[in-house]
Amino acid sequence: MKRSASSVPTFDSMFLPTIQALQILGGSGTTEEIYDKVVQLLNLPDKVLEISHGSTSQSEVEYRLAWSRTYLKKYGLLQNSARGVWSLLSTSINLDKLDAKEIVKAVRDGDKNKAAPSDAPDEAVGVIETLEELAWHQQLHKTLLSLEPSAFERLAQRLLRESGFIQVQVTGKAGDGGIDGVGIARISGFLSFHVLFQCKRYQGAVSASQIRDFRGAMQGRTDKGLFITTGTFTRDALKEATRDGAPPIDLIDGEQLVQRLKELRLGVKITMIESVEVDSDWFTKI
Repeated sequence: MKRSASSVPTFDSMFLPTIQALQILGGSGTTEEIYDKVVQLLNLPDKVLEISHGSTSQSEVEYRLAWSRTYLKKYGLLQNSARGVWSLLSTSINLDKLDAKEIVKAVRDGDKNKAAPSDAPDEAVGVIETLEELAWHQQLHKTLLSLEPSAFERLAQRLLRESGFIQVQVTGKAGDGGIDGVGIARISGFLSFHVLFQCKRYQGAVSASQIRDFRGAMQGRTDKGLFITTGTFTRDALKEATRDGAPPIDLIDGEQLVQRLKELRLGVKITMIESVEVDSDWFTKI
């Protein structure tokens, strides 16, 4: 969604809402839970949430909120686990005593003391890991957008198979109401249910009406749907997917898609850097 990012809250203005969100969530939360709560606290409209960050799968709000978490972590207020859960280091943080400008200054001064390049962008000073994360995200998202529709459907098929689905078939054809494929999800080897899926190479946000159209195509064919996109979902689309009384539809956005591809090593190579150190003391004992 090509709109001006000037209406998006700055990363430092989201420091306090992020802390407040985690306090409301009981001291910890996933990236998605924090995002949802911050959006609620700031009462951000869909037209702001739909603004994308460049050509990536992230929205501008998600991008800036990621920097907020990074700064709060470097300031010593947050920590995160390898499972993507963020938590407060202290449950007694007083929001009234936190100064956003002081947090920014302290983090940047700390990074400068670590000999960070002086000409690095302000928000990127010393955060090499975050930049590397963004780099491969952008590259993978660009690759996904360049795929032919049929290739993207086959990728979704492979993704579901690697995730434990069986009898996954791509059925996308004209007049099928947007249904691209079908598969059977197995749970613990005992339970199974049929799932219809739709996959959309999209840079914008999927709307509630598109979710309703998909559900209409599912009617009478299955009780479960899966919508995969390289883009994002509007707030109304998220609500529509889990509306009471309607068949549920699980949603996978661009961010979740690239992370899942990374976890499954599908089109993503993870290189571990080997560190070799000579133990001089060992040789003295020969």
